[in-house]
Amino acid sequence: MENKIHDLSVSLYNNMPLFPGNIPLSIKKIASPDNQGYGMESYNSSTHCGTHVDSQAHFLEKGETVDDIPLKNLIGSGYVIRPEITTVEISVSAIRKIWKKNYDKKIILINTGWSEKRTFSKEFQEEFPGLSTEAAKFFIEKGIRLLGIDTLGIDPFVKSDFPAHKLLLTNGCSVIEDLTNLGSLSLDVEYKIIALPIKILHGSGSMARVVAIEPDSK
Repeated sequence: MENKIHDLSVSLYNNMPLFPGNIPLSIKKIASPDNQGYGMESYNSSTHCGTHVDSQAHFLEKGETVDDIPLKNLIGSGYVIRPEITTVEISVSAIRKIWKKNYDKKIILINTGWSEKRTFSKEFQEEFPGLSTEAAKFFIEKGIRLLGIDTLGIDPFVKSDFPAHKLLLTNGCSVIEDLTNLGSLSLDVEYKIIALPIKILHGSGSMARVVAIEPDSK
């Protein structure tokens, strides 16, 4: 039996909710098999649209760009976690409460349940949760090199200075944002996670197809 593959990437569609500062996504059909003999679409968006990976260059002028993120950081073993969320900030105590030693140095995906609230919505919702500064520091201390979340930002929207972003990225932890379908993953199961951004030369980030592959059944 083949290992089940979970698609953790959102579908891209016109006027989808994007973080303020992004240009609106526009996808237009420019050719069809019936008329031109082939199908083709034009595509116009920012590089931080839909499910995407942030590189250091997102906040550091001379930081590592998305095309230079080591592939070994984007492919590896990882886990989904579901911390208790009582405010817009995910606290370090909530992370510590559920943390296990085998999570150290693995890829971690944070399931807040937020993606289920905005499926195919066209409205941006500001109240999504994100990491506290202390929680971001915790992930750095645990050697996490890739951290994902199912919201539009690893920081809560109210933190306009982006402290979690800056802490994680400057300490070698790349970020995946706008994940979906994390509810299909089981706790304490070690998945093979693949998060490959489009290779945009000198890009600060890039759209990505992210999947989680279930382990072999015993």
